[in-house]
Amino acid sequence: MVIRREITLTWCHQILFTRGAFSSENPLLGDLLDGLEGRATKVLVFYDDQLELGNSVETYFAERSALALVAAPLALPGGEAAKNDWGLVESIWEAIHDHQLCRHSYVIGIGGGAILDLVGFAAATAHRGIRHVRMPTTTLSQGDGGVGVKNGVNYFAKKNWVGNFAIPHAVVNDFAFLESLPERDKRAGLIEAVKVALIRDRAFYERLEDLAPALGRLEREAVEEVVQQSAAHHVDHIAGGGDPFEQGSARPLDFGHWVAHKLEQLSGFGIAHGEAVAIGMAIDLLYSVRVGLLLEETADRVLRLIESLGFSLYAPELEKKDSLGNLEILQGLEEFREHLGGELTITLVPELGQKVEVHEMQREEVLQALGILRERYRMAEHG
Repeated sequence: MVIRREITLTWCHQILFTRGAFSSENPLLGDLLDGLEGRATKVLVFYDDQLELGNSVETYFAERSALALVAAPLALPGGEAAKNDWGLVESIWEAIHDHQLCRHSYVIGIGGGAILDLVGFAAATAHRGIRHVRMPTTTLSQGDGGVGVKNGVNYFAKKNWVGNFAIPHAVVNDFAFLESLPERDKRAGLIEAVKVALIRDRAFYERLEDLAPALGRLEREAVEEVVQQSAAHHVDHIAGGGDPFEQGSARPLDFGHWVAHKLEQLSGFGIAHGEAVAIGMAIDLLYSVRVGLLLEETADRVLRLIESLGFSLYAPELEKKDSLGNLEILQGLEEFREHLGGELTITLVPELGQKVEVHEMQREEVLQALGILRERYRMAEHG
């Protein structure tokens, strides 16, 4: 006997853009956090300890009787290294338990991608899922990872090995957070905009070229436009791509990421994610030229755009070798294969705004692409 029933669920994945979310005059969060009638809704806030929030969060909630901030905002160490510390997950669970939050409560995570991953994972596993709100504070998280539905922490020295899929109650992109970012962090999200434009939208890619001088100077209006467009493309893919929880083997939004994830590891996460993605995209573009998939002039056009946005296309970690003399970066392909359940699926770009998926990467051609990238970098360094 077999019993089968189709279960259909409808989720609203909402991304809200604002400036000054914790300003007394801004009603967005207050309207967003609905709860049980006649009872104040419990809210617990976690934030990156590098952020200067002052008393803005406490003041905001104190002015709203329908919301109960159960504790002062709790600081967590940010950056990818925080995802290596399982104790931080337990500390979030403990706070949720101690303050008796339930599924009608809210957990808010404020920070970059690592904090959102960490807090989102803990919230989604406490009580089998407490509603959580993401408040990304970097260009990378506002335009890419922070608007997604994935949470994760690192384990077995592998990125996001433990995690889940959970659609947040909302993502609130507060542009005010971007204004105080260091230049390196402000620049990081631009590369994910290039990535999503390359695989989805030629017109957006050409708009990035038009904006390149302003983006290179990190002008606010240009950066905010690109973050919004990038976020829209990422959400459109999640909602309309037919595989929001990645049950299949294709992960087009991870173009350039098989190199990037391994490069981050090899650098001890000293190379930031956006910087690693820039290099990973460059290698895959040059590989595509080598195998006849992409025109050389198109690849060069993209590499020039990436460089004009302030990214280096090379890192010494690409040269690291294991005890047998093999380049360790190539292990990224096998780790990617494992992550996808055994079938390697790599997204490549045959022309601007389009993608193709391949199930094999020719080792010798990857090595040739690495060599071309290395030589290109050396020529640039020596004028």
